Amino acid sequence: MKKRISLALQGGGALGAYTWGALDRLLEDERIEFAAASGSSAGAMCAVVLADGLHESGREGARAKLKRFWEGVAQAGRTSPYRRTPMMAFLNGFMPGWSPESYMAIWADFAAKFASPYDFNPLNISPLKELLEELVDFERVRACDKIKLFIGATNVETGRIRVFEHGELTADHVMASACLPQMFQAVEIDGVPYWDGGYTGNPALFPLFQVEGSRDIVIVQTHPIEREGAPRTPTEITARVNEINFNSSLISELRAIEFVARLVDESRLPEGRYRKMLVHNVSEAQALTPLGLGVDLNTDLSFFNTLFETGRAAADRWLAEHFDALGERSTVDLAAMFGKAHAPDDTKPLR
Repeated sequence: MKKRISLALQGGGALGAYTWGALDRLLEDERIEFAAASGSSAGAMCAVVLADGLHESGREGARAKLKRFWEGVAQAGRTSPYRRTPMMAFLNGFMPGWSPESYMAIWADFAAKFASPYDFNPLNISPLKELLEELVDFERVRACDKIKLFIGATNVETGRIRVFEHGELTADHVMASACLPQMFQAVEIDGVPYWDGGYTGNPALFPLFQVEGSRDIVIVQTHPIEREGAPRTPTEITARVNEINFNSSLISELRAIEFVARLVDESRLPEGRYRKMLVHNVSEAQALTPLGLGVDLNTDLSFFNTLFETGRAAADRWLAEHFDALGERSTVDLAAMFGKAHAPDDTKPLR
């Protein structure tokens, strides 16, 4: 029996290669149908590439196109100052405690404090946008009827999220969703400047509430909500602050889902006006990397491939453990997460 799910794809820069791996495994399983995908930043890119591939040549086409995209990102990243170089790898063997991410953190910190993208990239050159325009047929994406798309970006002027749907998407909308202000100039759409969607929806869940034919929201999470212990070094503290900030909107929406579900269970909401959404997490929110800055800027293909395999393995494990729950119950224990009574025994708190 086929089951329809809605995907919620987090951003996370290079960590989006984990999402590539998870999607690759889900596309292999023909019991799964994709009703919709909501994404921000790298999650938005994965969603658009997925939709284009599905519309063009089905599941295998989507798998091939996602692979081409991430290989293209690695190729484009070879000129990035944040890229892990052979010299960094060499030095790391002689300088314990200095990881490649440490070097990337230094570059990122310098750029954030002493330079603006309006200064160091005045022509607003973007190899990533060129890759998207080369690989993705946005006219085909706008016409796609196989999966609904919701791409989140942050309105710089209002600080609120704007969700773009597949019928209006261009490369500019996707770049707006991935626009980190320390690295890129704001993307203007219809005269309005936008920054990364992860600030206000990472990803946005509310557009998925009205998707017909599916109550299941499957989150592919790149930023862990919980980490044990307090970070101590400046790099670790900043990295953890970033994780908390980029998860804050997701936590708020999950709290709303838990609240509505509880009221529905207690028959305190009008029947038919509200739906009890079912929440799942392919990654089970395990930390993909040690705490540190710069890892999301690493465009080494070997790093992408490692994340890809990690994502595939997580999706494979999730399918084996939770496929039967789709359409029946949540496999994330939101009640436990927000301090309420525990849900059924086979659910897990989002960590």
